[in-house]
Amino acid sequence: MTTLLIIDAQKDFHPGGNLAIPTANQDAVRIARLIRERGESIDRIVATLDTHQKLHIAHQWFWEERPAPFTIISAQDIADGKYNPRASIRLSKSLLDPAVFEESSKVFDEKGEIDARKYALEYTRRLEERGRFQLCIWPEHCLIGSPGHGLVDVISEALHGWSEQTGRSVEWILKGQNLLTEMYSALEADVPVSVDSSFNHNFHQKLLESEKLVVCGQAMSHCVNYTVRDIVLHWPVDEMSKIIVLTDCASAVPGFEEAALSFQKDMESIGVQLKMSTDEF
Repeated sequence: MTTLLIIDAQKDFHPGGNLAIPTANQDAVRIARLIRERGESIDRIVATLDTHQKLHIAHQWFWEERPAPFTIISAQDIADGKYNPRASIRLSKSLLDPAVFEESSKVFDEKGEIDARKYALEYTRRLEERGRFQLCIWPEHCLIGSPGHGLVDVISEALHGWSEQTGRSVEWILKGQNLLTEMYSALEADVPVSVDSSFNHNFHQKLLESEKLVVCGQAMSHCVNYTVRDIVLHWPVDEMSKIIVLTDCASAVPGFEEAALSFQKDMESIGVQLKMSTDEF
């Protein structure tokens, strides 16, 4: 079975969107062409959608100081009072599952409500301990229900055509809905805080059924990068060549080109195939 995994091919990541990648339109045209021209040989298409609330922890309106996009906020910054969650923010207890977010008592107040400052400090500390990121404030993007949340038109049209052609339906995976954690990977949040932000074993198990897993979308530096890294962590070592990353169908967020290159180098070193959309696979 050949699976095409399209990661976050949404309008906000394309020119005109809030977190636009300059070459994403060209990537999208190539993805759409691949779907149209090889649709009969693609057994399954899975599309992920980055999906955020307005008051996400990585958006400026979570914070009293309204930090500018691309500001990095460290745990030390919060401890020093440089950045503070807005005083009026209301965080539902349902966002945090004590069975997932261990020692959650640290972040609740005496009334049993989430204390936003305590949580932000603990979250950034745990994020830094994992070694992938510090908290980055992003331009608001992929807000639920906004135009930018939608799939870019050229790919959306190609998917409709694929369903008409093959009688199959696209499978959708939403990620990032929990406003208390970042979720670059489509399989797991950077700091899991709830069941729906924990590692998605069912999704991964279905990917393992693929004889070929072809990956494309946005961005090569972030969500493609960390989705594939999470996939290979639980993938049979002797079957890495079943995973194919299309290098002409994904681009880096400007300023993060080195992360994209490092990702490709790391994947190639363990046997993941790097190919162009015009190559045979």
